[in-house]
Amino acid sequence: MIVVTAPTGDIGHQVVQNLLQSGAPIRVIARDPSHLSTEVRDSAEVVEGSHGDVAVVNKAFEGADALFWLAPADPKAASVMAAYVDFTRPAAAAVKEQGVKRVVSITALGRGSPFANEAGYVTGSLAMDDLIASTGVAFRGLANPSFMDNIARQAVAIRDQNKFFSPISGDLKLPSVATRDIAAVATRLLLDDSWSAQSEVPVLGPEDLSFNDMAEIISDVLGIPVSYQQIGFDTYKARFVQFGMSDAMAQGMTDMAWAKDRGLDLAVSRTPENSTPTTFRQWCEDTLKVAIDG
Repeated sequence: MIVVTAPTGDIGHQVVQNLLQSGAPIRVIARDPSHLSTEVRDSAEVVEGSHGDVAVVNKAFEGADALFWLAPADPKAASVMAAYVDFTRPAAAAVKEQGVKRVVSITALGRGSPFANEAGYVTGSLAMDDLIASTGVAFRGLANPSFMDNIARQAVAIRDQNKFFSPISGDLKLPSVATRDIAAVATRLLLDDSWSAQSEVPVLGPEDLSFNDMAEIISDVLGIPVSYQQIGFDTYKARFVQFGMSDAMAQGMTDMAWAKDRGLDLAVSRTPENSTPTTFRQWCEDTLKVAIDG
């Protein structure tokens, strides 16, 4: 049995679809099962509730061989550590109590970087991994750079203003990865019962691009001039507060961007093993163009 958390999220829903196609028995934890597709409700066991709840995770993890773990970044949390580490404590205890054999977690690049302790969500995510690993379970942390899919959140600005925004330098070349590729790596590990021990698995995408490089590719794919505009960190934080985030979580987003601007995501060298296939251009053609046209 494979348990999947966050089954309606950007990565989780793709993991669920991949596992259903494999024919593997799966169980999902969902706050609101009505948000699951009919196919998932008909084909998977569904445990209703939050995967931050003791009773829910103990029920869901019973008899589980593998767990896909993704902690939602609660925008209202009192602190980044509360959103990641405190949220995960019940699951870590349940992993040990229920004898879960393997855990695949979504995490971030940055371990070993001089900025890792000042990187907001990344710092919380790495601390979360340490908590899970402390149970002794076989563990793989999928260490990701920024998601290409995050650009789609600015589809309206790209369409209406011909711009997208971030506080990171427009010339800094960084890795990025498509969520579908993260889901593919996670699925492979969840279905493979031969691994043990604990390690990080970097998932770097196929290339390093700057935001200015991305703007050129977006322009070419969409057939309109699109530019990247760097904004100040204070402005960046203020936007998240305006959208309803707690001050602590908005600061966590800002600290993460600050660390990335200083090369947080560049500590791991790309290899054939940690490269994934989807280029930014392909992602723009398959995903961003659809979001803009829609």
